[in-house]
Amino acid sequence: LIHRSSRLASTTTDGDGSSFLDNVTKTYDIFQKARSDGYDFKQSTAIALAGEYDADAVKAEIEEQIDSAPCVMFTWEASPACKKAIKYLDVAGAKYKVVRLDDPWEDGNPIRAELGKKVGRSSVPCIFIGGEYVGGFDGGVGDESPGILEMAFKGTLREKLMAVGALDA
Repeated sequence: LIHRSSRLASTTTDGDGSSFLDNVTKTYDIFQKARSDGYDFKQSTAIALAGEYDADAVKAEIEEQIDSAPCVMFTWEASPACKKAIKYLDVAGAKYKVVRLDDPWEDGNPIRAELGKKVGRSSVPCIFIGGEYVGGFDGGVGDESPGILEMAFKGTLREKLMAVGALDA
């Protein structure tokens, strides 16, 4: 029975003609390479989910999105943290651009992988104000990017949003 299942898995093809087993193996290899490159488990998973892609083109797309508005937020629609970030930016009266990474997933996963490499965190939301990474909703990667919740408590969020024209005085 195991032999028959293995044969079925190796002969079942996806739309591009590759087998399910080939796809799983390729994804695992991508994950293992990311781990050997020093990425943590979560970032390695993001890289593996992204699969093979043109990293330079994705990086250029990210920079274009970041430069397209004073405040840019990369999100997943169903993410509770993304919903909170949107709510709190709305409460603050901020003008911002949302870039969804889940519509469609196959386009968003490479962006998430490269964002994680760029900022050191693969979580969403991933928020940029004035082209600078400020973290997510309630966390980030350091004092300069603690997330918008901490920035609001420290009194620096409104100031930063106003400085880049994402908030009217």
